[in-house]
Order: sequence, then C-alpha cells, then structure tokens
Amino acid sequence: MIIRSTSYARAGLVGNPSDGYFGKTIAFIVKNFQAEVTLYETPELKIMPSHRDHSVFGNIEQLSADVAKFGYYGGIRLLKATVKRFHDYCQQSRIELDNRNFTIRYTSNVPPQVGMAGSSAIITAGFRALMSFYGITILPHALANLVLSVETEELGIPAGLQDRVIQAYEGMVYMDFDRTHFEHHGFGRYVPMAPELLPNVYVAYTTDMSECTEIFHNDIRGRFDRGEPEVVDAMAFWADLAEQTYDLLIRGEGDKIGPLLNQNFDRRRDIYKMTEDMLRVVQTARDVGASAKFTGSGGAIVGVYEDDAMYDRLKSTLEPLGMGVLKPTII
Repeated sequence: MIIRSTSYARAGLVGNPSDGYFGKTIAFIVKNFQAEVTLYETPELKIMPSHRDHSVFGNIEQLSADVAKFGYYGGIRLLKATVKRFHDYCQQSRIELDNRNFTIRYTSNVPPQVGMAGSSAIITAGFRALMSFYGITILPHALANLVLSVETEELGIPAGLQDRVIQAYEGMVYMDFDRTHFEHHGFGRYVPMAPELLPNVYVAYTTDMSECTEIFHNDIRGRFDRGEPEVVDAMAFWADLAEQTYDLLIRGEGDKIGPLLNQNFDRRRDIYKMTEDMLRVVQTARDVGASAKFTGSGGAIVGVYEDDAMYDRLKSTLEPLGMGVLKPTII
C-alpha cells in the first residue's frame, strides 16, 4: 500500500509574529501550493532525496543559483527529524510500533524561503503519513506542537506555533496564545473560522528578494525575553489587531480589515530590519489601493482588494517586480 499525505502553504493574515510571544493571530491555508509525502513498506528504512536535495551540478553557477533558491538544506533533514520525533512521541506515549520498515520521500511546490511555511508543510505531511502507516491518531493541537518541536528542538530553527496550527487544522483559524492558558494546557485556544467571512484576499510571493527566517527575525526573541518595551508593546499591539480583525469578520464586516493589516506591517517595520525590495513591494500594492503585510517572515505579502479591476492592477504592477500574484484557494 502506498500512502500519500499532503500539507499546504499558509498565509498569516494578521497578528503575526506575536504567535511565539503569547499573542493572537489569524491564518489561513493556501492550497495553491502543497507538500506531499509518499510512504510505502520496504525491507529497510529509507529517506529518499527530492529535487531540492541534489548535490550534483553542471557548473559552479548552477550550484550558486541552487543555494540562492533553496538554501543549504533540502527536505531530507526535515523528514529524518520528523521520523525521529514521531518515534520519541510514541515511546513517551507508550504506543508500541509494529516491526515494519518503509521508504519515505517528499515533493513540494511551496515557494522556498518566502515565509509561506514550506518546511513545516513537509514535516506536517510527514507526520500524517507516519500516522496513517502505523494507524495512530494525533489530535491537531498536539500535532502542531510536535511539528514545532521538530524545527525548534531537533533542528534549531526559530519558529512559532501559528504555521503548525493552521497546517494541522487547515481552513482558517483564530489563535489565542494567552500565556496562562498555554502554560496550563500546553497549547492555545484555536477557533476555526469560515473562510467565507473573508473579503477579497490576494497573496503575492517571490523567490528573488527573500531572506530566510533565521536572518529576518533580528533577535526579536532575545529582545522580548529581556523585556525590551518596544518589542513587548509591539507583541501586544499585534495581538489586539488580531482580536479586532476577528470581531470584524464575525460581524460580517470583513471589508473593514484592510487598515488593520496595514497597521500590522507598519508596526513591524518599526522594529524589524527589512529589505528595500520588500518595502517597495508593499508600497506598490498599497499604491493601487490594496492593503499589504507580510504573510510570515518576509518574501510574500497578503492583503485585501476591492474588486477584479484592482486585482488586475495588483498583477500588472507587482509582476514586473518579480512577484507571483494569486487568489488563494482555502477550501
């Protein structure tokens, strides 16, 4: 039996990056891009490489271009860490695994290094394949925690829970990471929302001007832990924007959320280092009347627009900047 499991890209609509700092966010799945993991029983346990893992190049220019696009690491380390963490979880939960081996591989068309959660999509799909192979159920809130632990504990990648929560639940989710609730339960309050509540939403992404998350996060964790007022206040500000956006959407007033998304980005610009290219992209989107903020750590933006005429203007002005523009498929 061949098992195929998927997980999708995501866009942080509002509130990010406060998810890692006891804040609140809203995020939705972008089914236009996905990671797929294939798993089947074999005599030995094998983790197979994908096109992002090759080490043979035609010349030095091809190597340099590959590193610029995908970084120094492909997906094999993600799957290896996923299998290891899945085994640890089963041992800790006293779940006995039968004595079978498997071959596991992945494919992904999630744009790399643009803040659309491509790495966690591979890990989430990997967990789903292992769960299916061994007949094990892991609830979505626990799955999100496990995926995060693969990145932060196994691989040392700085990350928050937002991406893993939305990829575990899918659709659109309002997330409240209140400190007291989180420290007592080990997870936040997660409220699924109907994507139909959203106004017209676009996503634009690039692989040319992005910086990886490790660079972009600018030691915000250290500044927050030290109690730096500028950072602590910003996290509370973003959480409040998420709550305001949630209230507007629930009341059927989604056409009013655009200014809140802009405020999310403007406050972020005050305390983060950003590339001039991405600042230009955000301003270009705003110049045609749309709102714009980062979907995640930089390299992709999300916003709302009025009508198809404005969407066409977004495409015609952003595509010359090396951006792909799309209407996200959520359900």
